[in-house]
Amino acid sequence: MSAPRPTRNVGDLSALPESATGHRHLVWWGNVGFMAIEGTGFALAAGTYLYLAAQSASWPPAGTAMPGLLWSTLFTVGLIVSEAPNRWVCGSATARDERRVRLGALIMSLVGVALLAVRAVELGHLWVSWDDNAYGSVVWLLMVLHTSHVLTDWIDTVVQAVWLHTHEIGDDQYADVEDNANYWSFVVYAWLPIYALVYWFPRLV
Repeated sequence: MSAPRPTRNVGDLSALPESATGHRHLVWWGNVGFMAIEGTGFALAAGTYLYLAAQSASWPPAGTAMPGLLWSTLFTVGLIVSEAPNRWVCGSATARDERRVRLGALIMSLVGVALLAVRAVELGHLWVSWDDNAYGSVVWLLMVLHTSHVLTDWIDTVVQAVWLHTHEIGDDQYADVEDNANYWSFVVYAWLPIYALVYWFPRLV
């Protein structure tokens, strides 16, 4: 005769973990959804840019200078390089390394300041105003759209860095650091097609 099977109360959640990270965390899915929505916004703006270019006899229109390459390229290189410390802090959060997470959040806060400074100079070298023509409007649409993402993620990182240095870090905070790092990666890779459209497409058509 077999031994009786242990009984278990229906609805007993005691065996479940108290916290989760990655795709098991609800905030992770919210972050993915937000990136999907924002990515759609970037795609629509890029589509508008291409449509207007197709309707124009020349792109940029006659009398409008090409956007400068120096500061935009510096920004792009800096953004790509920033992925190294960003992935490092993400891995530190996954490993629950308190010291490295705090250091990484501080590093990324400083990286954000540097990139925003370069972006400010870059905007001054577009050589077109948003209200000059349709070209100027859509270029500024793309640039402001991406800059707003860099700025908001930087603010989020700064707030996170302050919190991490003044509070005890728990599982939820490690998950937040990981989600923030993933969003920064989205900001980095979303910029590459915008950079190609704004700065190289007019030089190739």
